[in-house]
Amino acid sequence: MSRYTGPNCRLCRRESVKLFLKGEKCFTTKCPMEKETVKAPGVSMGRRRRKMNLYGDQLREKQKVKRQYGVLEKQFRNYFEEASKQKGVTGTILLQLLERRLDNVAYRAGLAPSRKSARQLIRHGHVMINGKKLDYPSYQVKIGDLIEIKEKSKSLDIVTQSLESRKQRGIPSWISLDFEKKKAVFNTIPERTDLPPDIREHLIVELYSK
Repeated sequence: MSRYTGPNCRLCRRESVKLFLKGEKCFTTKCPMEKETVKAPGVSMGRRRRKMNLYGDQLREKQKVKRQYGVLEKQFRNYFEEASKQKGVTGTILLQLLERRLDNVAYRAGLAPSRKSARQLIRHGHVMINGKKLDYPSYQVKIGDLIEIKEKSKSLDIVTQSLESRKQRGIPSWISLDFEKKKAVFNTIPERTDLPPDIREHLIVELYSK
C-alpha cells in the first residue's frame, strides 16, 4: 500500500479535527478548519453524515491517529502489537511508540514544520542521531539520544523558519532544544498527560482487540 499523496486538508476535514499536517498554515486563519462550516469530503448540501455506531467511532479514531502520525496501516498495526506485548496500559504505550518515531521527535523539537517535512529531511540525510546520519524516519528514539541537523544543512530555510515559529509555541517538556546549535535531546519518554488529550486511544485498543 502506497503512502497518501492527496490534499492534506482533505484528511483533516474527513476526521473533523486538525491533524497539523501542513505545518505553520495549521496555526493561522488560512487553515480550512478555521471556517465556521467545514464539510467532510463528499458531503454535499442537503446531505448529512450517517450517525456513528461504536465500530464507526473506533475506526475513525484509528484513522485519525494513523493519519496524524503519518504511518501506514501495516505499520500502525505493528505498533499496536508491540504495545500489547509490553507491560502497562496498551493505549498509552501505543502513543509513546508513535511519539518516539524520529520524524515525530524532529517535528516536536521544531526542527521541521510538520511530520511530513521531518520525514523528507531525514530521508535526504539532513538529520543526525548521536553524531551519525540516520535516514529512516521510523527509528525509535531512545532516552538521551541527540537529534541534530547536519552542519551543512543548518542554513536550510525550512529548518530556520520552523525553529523561529517553534519559539512562539514552546517545546514539549520531554525534549530539550538548543535553538542556536539546532540540536535536541530526547530526555524522557512522555507520560500520557504530555500527549494530545483529544486522542481516545481506548477506542483503538477496543478495535484491534476484537
